[in-house]
Parts: sequence; C-alpha cells; structure tokens
Amino acid sequence: MPRIGFPELVVVLLIVIVIFGANRLPGLGRGIGNAIKNFKDEMKDKDDKGDQNRRAS
Repeated sequence: MPRIGFPELVVVLLIVIVIFGANRLPGLGRGIGNAIKNFKDEMKDKDDKGDQNRRAS
C-alpha cells in the first residue's frame, strides 16, 4: 500500500481550499472535530454499558 507523503497532502489541501474556500475551512475542521469527539464519546459509553451489563450478570 503506498504511503501518503508531504506532496500528496499539499495537493489534497489545495483541492479542499478550492472546493470549500478558505473562509469555511475553520468551520469545517470544527465540525469534523466535533463529529470525531461525539463518536468517541458514544463508543466509550457503549463500552461502559457493556461492562456494567457483564458485572450485573
């Protein structure tokens, strides 16, 4: 599997800037960060509930 290097990341960043515009990038990054945080929190809650159910059994 090929690795992604610095030149490839620069190209991807330029494409994102062209598509979304520089003004919308902070909001886009914030939205992605919140989505990842919520996903992690839900997975942790699911694991905690699973542990509680195993202890109760």
